[in-house]
Amino acid sequence: MLYPLGCTVVIQDLDSKKQVFLHGHTNNVSCVVVSRDGVYVASGEVAFMGFKADIILWHFQRKELLARLSLHKGRVEGLAFSPNNLYLISLGGQDDGSVVVWHVDQREAICGSPASAQNSGNATVVVCSRCRDEMFVTAGNNTVRVWELDLPNRKIRPAECRTGHLRRVVTCVEMADDDSYFYIGTSSGDVLKMNTNSKLMTDFGPQKKMFSLGVTTLVLLKTGNSIVGTGEGIVALCKGSDYQVMKKIQVQGGVTSLTCRGQGHQFFIGTNKCQIYRVNYTEFKEELIAACHNEAVHDIVFPFGISDLFATCSGNDIRVWHTPENRELLRIVIPNVTCHAIEIMRDGKSIISAWNDGTIRAFTPETGQPMYVVNHAHSLGVMAIAATNDCKRIISGGGEGQVRVWEIREMTQKLTEVLKEHISAVSCIKVKKDDRECVTASLDGTCIIWDIVRFVRKQMFLANTLFKCLCYHPEEYQVITSGTDRKIGYWEVFDGSVIREVEGSASGSINGMDITSDGAFFVTGGDDHLVKLWDYKGGAVTHVGVGHSGNITRLKICPGKKNIVSVSADGAILLWKYPDLH
Repeated sequence: MLYPLGCTVVIQDLDSKKQVFLHGHTNNVSCVVVSRDGVYVASGEVAFMGFKADIILWHFQRKELLARLSLHKGRVEGLAFSPNNLYLISLGGQDDGSVVVWHVDQREAICGSPASAQNSGNATVVVCSRCRDEMFVTAGNNTVRVWELDLPNRKIRPAECRTGHLRRVVTCVEMADDDSYFYIGTSSGDVLKMNTNSKLMTDFGPQKKMFSLGVTTLVLLKTGNSIVGTGEGIVALCKGSDYQVMKKIQVQGGVTSLTCRGQGHQFFIGTNKCQIYRVNYTEFKEELIAACHNEAVHDIVFPFGISDLFATCSGNDIRVWHTPENRELLRIVIPNVTCHAIEIMRDGKSIISAWNDGTIRAFTPETGQPMYVVNHAHSLGVMAIAATNDCKRIISGGGEGQVRVWEIREMTQKLTEVLKEHISAVSCIKVKKDDRECVTASLDGTCIIWDIVRFVRKQMFLANTLFKCLCYHPEEYQVITSGTDRKIGYWEVFDGSVIREVEGSASGSINGMDITSDGAFFVTGGDDHLVKLWDYKGGAVTHVGVGHSGNITRLKICPGKKNIVSVSADGAILLWKYPDLH
């Protein structure tokens, strides 16, 4: 099974769940296609306005990059291989508007043409013929065209297809096995049947009850029936030409892709909520096989001393993951609010979380049931949260810059103290092992060490930066910090003086860091998309991990130093093997 994840293409074995990554794109992958015999894979990307967007041709078995084809600007909208792998057809996005035919063996463009006429909308879908290499179809907003390739003259010639009185925005196209007809799914929720030879519409359906939010994907079966995926998240098995629904299932999010396995005894569904389902055709029941966050991930945390579980938060949900099986164990959803930070209590009895509506919420880690809610904890949202090691107090940081200490009892949650020194949002809080001190980092360019017994400020570090993250050295005589100035600062806890600064990144701020339990190494990640492992004493990078396509927001070294887990703004969670440093 293949799917894009940011700027990489993931190839996952269906039985062993083992993953292989194809690295080569510099921007997010917009489309992936596999040739009919499974030899080649092609992927296109989204580039910045006016820049070239590459198409990469890969060899599937050898997992290597064969060629980089660049002609399109801005975005590659669609790709299709001809039936005998002679040609690759590519369709450019809205700012490009062209269709190009590439010779697969010679790795060069044969010819190109504007994909749609001047008086019609953009083409968004391209599909090749099932029998002939020289024919393909493009379709989009009020445009359907059948193209013929004239190889000796290096030209492609379009023929407009007429849909009568119907005006439609085409979302998907499926060819019949013998090329006599092709079927187009529309955003209006119906399917049109087009004759390939006469270029006329011969039938359309369903005529009464159309599919809600449009037909987004379509698969034709050998029996004459079809499987239809809709924008509403319904996958329906439909009978004949009137598209009468025989069986249907509801999935989470709008359906973005449907693909059959083997003879169609099994098929897979991808949705825009980052879920992948497997369905057996006979039972027609969905089984979730892969899930991920579909928004930026803000935080990641491990339970104390446990390396096989971790929790992440993103958008309106918190999820708990099991590392050996790479699967989701628990999902806690609170609609219409955003979770900024999470912490698991040291005794493992609760997950505490910070939300942008100014509340602190606690949940049970096994079932996700709410335990308590602290309303109006901060006026501009809770941005950071930490718990003391005795599990009796919570320290929270707000968007307005206040640091508040809460006492947690079995039935009540009481505000003990408000510490007002920061003048901008608090980004990170760390507590000392003896629960007598904590250090807070803020976007106002200060880090403050607080005495949380007497509730006074002990020390303050000042720097010309927005502090994003900090860590206590395990022996707690030094603190390392980083932020938007890209420097990693080592500070003395005793008098707040800077010991040294090292350049942490060549571009972009550093958003997350974590230190090993012995203090010998630490990891950082940020807007340069790189995970870096540092030698603490030497202040030098020992290893670099390349894989993220979004800004890294947080990362953690798992207890026992088996893995490093990093999360990023594109919703990805990446597990890295902790390097063998001996």
